[in-house]
Amino acid sequence: MKRLARLVQSATPTTAVQFRKNAYGQNGVQSFLRDVLAMANAAVEGSRYIVTGAEFDARGRKRLLGVDRDDFSGKPAYQSLANEHIEPPIRIRYQPVTVEGERLGVFEIGDCQDRPYMMRIDFSESLRRGDAYARLNNSAVKLGRRQLQSLFEKKFRDSVSAANIEIGFPGDIIHKDKKLSTCGLSQLPSAIASAKLHELIEAKTRVHASASNTMVARLTHARLFGTDSPYEERSTDDIRAEMRQIERRYHNHDQHFLFTEHGSDLQLVILNQGEEDLTDASLTFALPNHTSFYVASQLPRLPRDDRFIDRTPAEHADYPAVTARDNAINVSVKLGDIPPGEPIDVFRTPLRLCVGSDLKGRRIGIQYSLFAQNLRTAATGKLRLLF
Repeated sequence: MKRLARLVQSATPTTAVQFRKNAYGQNGVQSFLRDVLAMANAAVEGSRYIVTGAEFDARGRKRLLGVDRDDFSGKPAYQSLANEHIEPPIRIRYQPVTVEGERLGVFEIGDCQDRPYMMRIDFSESLRRGDAYARLNNSAVKLGRRQLQSLFEKKFRDSVSAANIEIGFPGDIIHKDKKLSTCGLSQLPSAIASAKLHELIEAKTRVHASASNTMVARLTHARLFGTDSPYEERSTDDIRAEMRQIERRYHNHDQHFLFTEHGSDLQLVILNQGEEDLTDASLTFALPNHTSFYVASQLPRLPRDDRFIDRTPAEHADYPAVTARDNAINVSVKLGDIPPGEPIDVFRTPLRLCVGSDLKGRRIGIQYSLFAQNLRTAATGKLRLLF
């Protein structure tokens, strides 16, 4: 923190340091992506920095304006936005720094040796797939064909061929297909609880006389919830309100059911068949977002007596980064250097999946991309999960 505070106090706008008056926020995502691209492609060595909440006036004097605390809440998730839209992956760390009583934000962008960095998918009409920017002095300049060709040629001269990389599922040989078991999702704790409340509502609505209605409701309640659960007179509106809270109430129970009791572990391996290390490698891949296909965004909590306890920070840190979108679930993991020779595991803690029986007999594809600083082009391919 002291290092960043000194940077904010002493730095002026350069190719490696940008100052921005306001935080990006939800409405500034396009500017954020453009600025990150420009910083990543800048012709400088080492880390690069974007400081939010500070500006320089017409006379070159620095003004500290500050950034709201909410901008550090994870909404928007700046690292996830970069992972989703920019390739190869970029390491970004966003931290609050207090200088002269003002809270500022500092984006620290890791050493970028895998240029050019480009838009992976369209964000808007003016920021499209393949667009790239580079910071020159104090501005972001869109890269043209000649500049991109020069960067690609340099990368090609100093790089390793993707043909030397094999990725797949572990075994005696590296497999491209993996079979997973399915389970009945009707047994989810929240699904069972919801079905009981549905039946209780139906019992109450079948009988109109108040005395009989109460008796039927009591008998139905005892059958569904057991005699140890005391009966409480509730209207159908009260029960429906409880049903709307089912998923939240049973979240930990459902996660335990899906990823501990009925889940499958997914591990991948990478084999570098070249003659030199891959440096600063990272892997991304996409899975379909289907209502019967669950991927744990983090390790489930552990049951202890009548409650659930959280995992340790180290356990959470070992689990891959999982981001759910409308049509896909994106998974990314930093691998560091990959030596040639033996296959290495991709995940320190395997990815956890659960597949509903609706998908039995079907198969899905996994599109992956492996990036590394000295990899000539991304190593891409497709694996299959068979249910």
